[in-house]
Amino acid sequence: MRPLAAMLLLVAVVACGLQPASSFVPPVEPGSIRPVPSLEGAEVRVTSKEFTEQLVLGKIAVLALAAAGADVRDQTNVQGSVNARASLTRGDADLMWEYTGTAWITYLGQTRPIPDAMRLYEAVRDLDLRENGIVWLPPAPLNNTYAIAATRATAEEYGLTKISDMTKIPVARRTYCVDHEAFGREDGFLGMLRGYGLTYGEDVPRGNVRQVSVGILYNSVASGQCAMGLVSSTDGRVKALDLVLLEDDRHFFPLYNAAVTMRLPIARAHPEIARIFAPITARLTNDVMRDLNARVDVDGDVPVLVARDWLRSQGFVK
Repeated sequence: MRPLAAMLLLVAVVACGLQPASSFVPPVEPGSIRPVPSLEGAEVRVTSKEFTEQLVLGKIAVLALAAAGADVRDQTNVQGSVNARASLTRGDADLMWEYTGTAWITYLGQTRPIPDAMRLYEAVRDLDLRENGIVWLPPAPLNNTYAIAATRATAEEYGLTKISDMTKIPVARRTYCVDHEAFGREDGFLGMLRGYGLTYGEDVPRGNVRQVSVGILYNSVASGQCAMGLVSSTDGRVKALDLVLLEDDRHFFPLYNAAVTMRLPIARAHPEIARIFAPITARLTNDVMRDLNARVDVDGDVPVLVARDWLRSQGFVK
């Protein structure tokens, strides 16, 4: 598009008062989600973090509540986990999808891992309610945890099936691509090396680790720029690029099952919200989430339309 034409189009959009794409919400009609009289006109402010999966989950929440009759305020796409969470605990937002491992480690400051998904959920649910007045609905099967990935060719060449197999790769070729945020996290890359008995700077030379943005991480691994990468297990690019996820045989990475969280006043005023999300949550598996994420990150679809199409495909809305 020529610069002048682009400028004129931008002026026209602003003059018409159009909403940015992130806040566009298409209309939906009730399906299996039926209008709830007590929610009619009730304001519910939905927030989310800024990455693809959170945007899709946030839009699912927005559309589901709208179908039930709520007056939904779309406040999704907040930059950073801590900022999105703070909007909930401050009372600036009412509801968001969160991950059990993130809450346990980052928000609640716990260091003792709980390897059982339901026990972790119950511990997070009870402690977050007691300390912060945040209500956790039951979690989804999807577990958006960290994982070590390699190309199928690399996995076959070195016989990689589990993370402890990393030592089968000669040190000179034991290279990693890691996103900036995950590099230094205790539950991220450096913590993983320690958990698997490897010393950064010796078993993994510093020059063997490339810190990259999430946007290019997956392609960097797929193109062979790194032998392995620290990735998200539910990212759609894992499937699209045919990356192999190595088994976490020492159970180092925490569990990150997604669940709807709400401020206590909203949960008390509208207990029916739990019934709306129960069947939705139950159908969100790793495979389902990878496919939804891939529609955004691989196919270039808009998160809210991906959310709407999935809710329609499941009969929740029309």
